[in-house]
Amino acid sequence: MIQVGYLYLFLTIITSVASQIIVKWRVSGFVVGLLPIPEGVVGKILFLFKVVFDPFIFLALCLTFISGLCWMATMAKFDISYAYPFTMLGFVAVLLFSALLFGEVFNVYKIIGCGLIVLGVLVVSKGM
Repeated sequence: MIQVGYLYLFLTIITSVASQIIVKWRVSGFVVGLLPIPEGVVGKILFLFKVVFDPFIFLALCLTFISGLCWMATMAKFDISYAYPFTMLGFVAVLLFSALLFGEVFNVYKIIGCGLIVLGVLVVSKGM
């Protein structure tokens, strides 16, 4: 049976990654042509309000909040020195999704870096 702490940790990572991908998707759409960022200060403030109240951006903000709640639950179950390295798996997931969904570059250096992150998480996980 899987320990509930790992469920909290998994949910922390998943909600955080989903939030980042949604923000990238929506903000890229705004910046690329749907709604260019205005020049003036007032225009930029209005732009930010429009972005924040976009339903998908609002969803991303809610996911970030949920991620924070899950992280607090994770902290109740694990030492931070054990749990925090697992959050780096979110970095790996964001790199993969950014390449798949947005066509961002995923080169050999990023592959090596992701491999080192995964290796580091495996090493830390054995230390519990």
